Amino acid sequence: MDQIELEQYLHKLPLGAIRYYDRVGSTNDEAARWAAAGGPHLGLVVADEQTAGRGRLNRHWYTPAGLALAFSLILQGRRLSFSQETISQITALGALAVCDALNQDFSTQIPTQIKWPNDVVAGRRKLAGVLAEAHWQGQALQAVILGIGINVAPDSLPAPEELDFPAACLSDLLGQDVDRWKVLCRVLEKLFGWLPRLGEPAFIQAWEQRLAFRGEWVQVSTGLQPPLEGQILGMNPNGSLRLQLPGGEERELLIGDIHLRPVDRL
Repeated sequence: MDQIELEQYLHKLPLGAIRYYDRVGSTNDEAARWAAAGGPHLGLVVADEQTAGRGRLNRHWYTPAGLALAFSLILQGRRLSFSQETISQITALGALAVCDALNQDFSTQIPTQIKWPNDVVAGRRKLAGVLAEAHWQGQALQAVILGIGINVAPDSLPAPEELDFPAACLSDLLGQDVDRWKVLCRVLEKLFGWLPRLGEPAFIQAWEQRLAFRGEWVQVSTGLQPPLEGQILGMNPNGSLRLQLPGGEERELLIGDIHLRPVDRL
C-alpha cells in the first residue's frame, strides 16, 4: 500500500485528506502536528509501522510493519459542537466503531466488547486500543485526535512479558489472514455513522450493550488513590461506569486515567 493506493481505496469516505507513512513515531503525534498547522477536519494519518505508538497512561503500543493497523483521525474543534462531557466520549466512539466494523464482517467468529472506557476485547483478550487526545488553546478546543490501533497478525502482539492485559489478534481469532485495509475502511465507515450521534441516548445504549465484564468483579485503579474493587452494574446516561462496592455502595467512575481488569473472587 502507498499514498495513492490508499487514497483510491478510501475515496468513497468523507475524509478531509489522507497522509500515509511507511514508518512513523506515532500517528497521533503526526495528526496533532498536522492539525496545528491547519490540517483538515477528518484528516487521516495512517502508518504501516509505528516506532513510538502509545496507549492511555503512556503505555507503549506495538505496531510492527505490515502486521497491524495504526491510524489517527483529526476532529477539528471549530467543526465540533460538543459539550465537555461529549468530548470525553470520543474514545468510546472509536471503540464502538471497531466493534461494529468487526461484527459486520465477522459477527459469528468475533463477539467483540468494549472494556470500559477504551479497549476492544474478544474472548477476554485485548484486540484493539483507542486513544483520544484533546488539544486546547486556553478555553478553546483546537482539535481532538482519535487514534486507533488494531492487532491483525500474530506477530503484531508484544511478547507476553510486555503485556499488561492478555492480547489477541484478528488472524488468530478467525483462523485466516485478514485484509488490514478492508478493516480500516469498515471502521471508518462505522465511525462516520456514529460521529453525528455522539452523546445521544442511542450512542450510550450501543456502548453499554457492548460493555465487557458486566456483572463481574473488577479492580479499577487511577494511580491517584488505592484501587477500587467492585461489580460492574452498567453505565449512566453520561457514559460513566456504575460500580457497586463490596459493602453495597454504588460508585460512579468518570472517563479518565483508569485501569480496569477483572478479578477472581472465588
